[in-house]
Amino acid sequence: MLTLQDRLNSIINPDWVNGGARFLRAAFVESAEALEHHGWKWWKKQTIDLPQVQMELIDILHFYLSHTLVSAAGSAPDATLMLVADLASPEAIALDGHTYRLPDLDVPQLLELIGGLAVCGRASYKTLEHTMARCELTWQDAFTQYVSKNVLNLFRQENGYKTGTYVKIWQGEEDNVVLARLMSALDPARPDFADALHAGLQQAYAEATR
Repeated sequence: MLTLQDRLNSIINPDWVNGGARFLRAAFVESAEALEHHGWKWWKKQTIDLPQVQMELIDILHFYLSHTLVSAAGSAPDATLMLVADLASPEAIALDGHTYRLPDLDVPQLLELIGGLAVCGRASYKTLEHTMARCELTWQDAFTQYVSKNVLNLFRQENGYKTGTYVKIWQGEEDNVVLARLMSALDPARPDFADALHAGLQQAYAEATR
């Protein structure tokens, strides 16, 4: 995943490691979007959209990987060691004078913690792992979804995302929603999974923008 992330970032900016992008700011925003899909409003009935919560967690993973690569000066092996060490850390996070025991937190609290840490310039794979588990997302599932979202991000870049010409809403649906539907219809174990997903995105985008 670190290698794939480096490839994607290099397409956007060949010198991305030194580009100064605020990857944890992006993780903070994604944590808030995940909260919206999960539901947190006590004054109204809300239904959890679990596939979309999972997708936002994968987005956070993208930005965590980028942040870790920058911290490791672009070295994937060094970034891997940092990631593994984080996952092996205790199940408690200290923030703003308080220690949070991860097993005691519900999903909204975990997402708040991810956001709070990001604002303070910190990434916690341990917290993300707990949030994933609470949202029925294993690391193997996360890998499959990560590869899928990587395909979408590459597709976006190919179709004008950076220049502002890309259309993100396809016939009333955000492209993330279309991606989730395409994923559910494909076997992630097939050798051409990424290519088939890319072809599905191309067809859906062509129909939405014709």
